[in-house]
Amino acid sequence: MTYAQVYGQWQADPEGFWLQAAGGIDWVTKPTRALNDSRAPLYEWFTDATVNTCWNAVDRHVIAGRGKQPAIIHDSPVTGTKHVITYAELQDRVARLAGALRAKGIQKGDRVIIYMPMVPEALEAMLACARLGAIHSVVFGGFAASELAVRIDDCTPKAIIAASCGIEPARVVHYKPLLDAAIDMATHKPAFCVIFQREQEVAKLTEGRDVAWHEFQYGVQPADCVPVEGNHPAYILYTSGTTGAPKGVVRPTAGHLVAVNWTMRAIYNCGAGDVFWAASDVGWVVGHSYICYAPLIAGCTTIVYEGKPVGTPDAAAFWRVIAEHKVKSFFTAPTALRAIKRDDPEGKLVPHLPSLQALYLAGERADPDTIHWAQRHLKVPVIDHWWQTETGYAIAANPLGIEALPVKIGSPSVAMPGYDVQVLDEGGHPVSPGTLGAIAIKLPLPPGTLPTLWNAEERFIKSYLAHFPGYYETGDAGYVDADGYLYIMARTDDVINVAGHRLSTGAMEEVLAGHKDVAECAVIGVADDLKGQSPLGFLCLNKGAGRDHAEVVKECVALMREKIGPVADFKRAVVVDRLPKTRSGKILRGTMVKIADNQPWKMPATIDDPAILDEITQALKSLGLARG
Repeated sequence: MTYAQVYGQWQADPEGFWLQAAGGIDWVTKPTRALNDSRAPLYEWFTDATVNTCWNAVDRHVIAGRGKQPAIIHDSPVTGTKHVITYAELQDRVARLAGALRAKGIQKGDRVIIYMPMVPEALEAMLACARLGAIHSVVFGGFAASELAVRIDDCTPKAIIAASCGIEPARVVHYKPLLDAAIDMATHKPAFCVIFQREQEVAKLTEGRDVAWHEFQYGVQPADCVPVEGNHPAYILYTSGTTGAPKGVVRPTAGHLVAVNWTMRAIYNCGAGDVFWAASDVGWVVGHSYICYAPLIAGCTTIVYEGKPVGTPDAAAFWRVIAEHKVKSFFTAPTALRAIKRDDPEGKLVPHLPSLQALYLAGERADPDTIHWAQRHLKVPVIDHWWQTETGYAIAANPLGIEALPVKIGSPSVAMPGYDVQVLDEGGHPVSPGTLGAIAIKLPLPPGTLPTLWNAEERFIKSYLAHFPGYYETGDAGYVDADGYLYIMARTDDVINVAGHRLSTGAMEEVLAGHKDVAECAVIGVADDLKGQSPLGFLCLNKGAGRDHAEVVKECVALMREKIGPVADFKRAVVVDRLPKTRSGKILRGTMVKIADNQPWKMPATIDDPAILDEITQALKSLGLARG
C-alpha cells in the first residue's frame, strides 16, 4: 500500500485502523473499542483492555523462541566497556528487580523516579516498574538537585532508583550528592532509594533509606507481569513549561504500546532481529520511546550508548557503533551531526556502512547544510521528522516502511496516520498552503499521546486545548505546502531548543532573578551553528550595586549551572540598563531574538520606548551578535 492509501484508510475508519494496529500487541483482555470519547475533549484509547508493557517488551519474545537474541547492547566508550544482554537475560534481570521492588512495597500505581546515566540498568528499572504497574518518571541525570526536587514533590515517588555516578569524557558526575540534596530540598520524602554502585565511584549510602542495587535483589522471588487497564499511566515525563514549572506529561499504557509498535515498521522499517539505535538519553522522550520501549516491543536489538558524537574518541564514534553492531536504522539530533561535521567537514572518517538503511533526525529543526553533508557522506536517506514529548512519537515523518516519499530539505515530510495537522491563523481558521500560522492538530489526538498532565488537568486544557477549541495547540509555527509537506519554522512560546533539549527561558529567568544584584532579567534563544539555539541573558542590576559587570555575569553563569545544570548551556549574559517592553509591560523577546540573529524586524507598535532597542543592539554587538 502507498502512504496515501494508508493515511486514507485511517481517515475513513480511525476506529478500525487502530483496532487493526492493536493486533500487534499481546493483550490480557483485548480491547473491544479503540476511542473513548466519553469525556471529550479529554480523550482516551483502549480503556476497556488490560495489558502489560513489560510482557510485550520482554517476555513474549522469550516465549517466541528468541531468548538468545541480543535485546540490549551497551556500548560505553567513556568506560571502555561493551556488554550484550539477551532477551532471556533481560527477562531474568527485570523480573528479579521487580521482585525486589515488590518486596519493598512497590505496587501498581506507585510512582518511582529513575535518575540514571546511559546504562542498561536504567532500562531494566523502567521495565521493572512496568512489570509491576508502577509509574516511572525518569529524570535526566544532568539536571541539578533543585530540578530533581521539583519533580519529587510533583509526582511523590515511593522510591527513587539512582546510580552512584555518571561518566563524562573528562570527569565523573556525582549523582548521589545531587540526589541527597534534592531529597533534602523536597517536601515529599521517598520511602527508600535503590543505588546502583558503579566502579568509577562507590557512593555512601544513607542508613535506613538507601539500599544497594545488587544486595536488595539477593534471594527475592522474581515478579510476574501485573495486568493494568488500557488508560493506566505507564510513565510521567516532565517537559519544560513556559512558567518555569515543569509539566508532567502522562503516557497511557495501551495507546503507547499500539502506537510505538506501529511506528517501528511503518516509519523506521524495523522488526524482530533488526538493530535499532537512537543516540539520545533515557531522560528525554526519545530515550523512552526509541531506546527502551519501541525497539524492544518490536523485538529489535536496541543500543544503549554511553559516549559523545565527538571526543569519545573522535568524530568517527557514531560510525564505529553503526559498523560494529550492524545498525539498520539510526536516530539522532541535528546538533550531534553538526558537531561531527565541524570536526570532520570532509567526511574523511565516514566509512562504508552497508547495514545502515536510513538516518533519522528529530529534536530540533534540521538545517539544510547538515542534511546535505549527511546525504553526501552516508549515502542513505536522511529523514527529518517532527514530534514532541507530548506526542511520544512522530507527528510528521517520511514512512520508509510504507513508502519512501520524496525528501524535501527543510521539511519533516507529511502527517502520520492519527494526526490531522492544520495551520491556523490567530482566529483559529485554517490558512492556505504556504501561509505561516500556528500548527495545530485536530482532536482527538491518536493513541499514545498525552491524555492529560499529571495532577494538572486544568493546566493541560489551558496549555494545549483552550486557544484553539477542537484542536491540540503544538506551540510551533510553520506552514504546509501544496503537496501536504509540513515545515516547522519556530516556537510560538518561550521554550528554546538547545541541542534538541527543550528548555524554558522562564525557568532560566527565575534563576537569574535569584542573584542578589539582579533587579530584572530576560533570556532569549539565539541562533547557534552547533546547538540550534543557545540561551543569552540580559541583566538589569539593582541601582547602587556597584559591581563589576563581568563578575556578575560569571556568577550568573555559575548559578545557572548549579540550579538547572550543564544541559542549559548557559554561558553568555550581558548587563543592560533597561529591557524593551510593551506599554503593558511585556518584554519584547521576539524582537530581541531577531536583532541578535540579524533578521529583518519592525519597530513594535506597542513599544514603550523605542530608544531602548538601540541600547540592546549595542549590547548584542559587544558579544559579536547583531552584526547588521
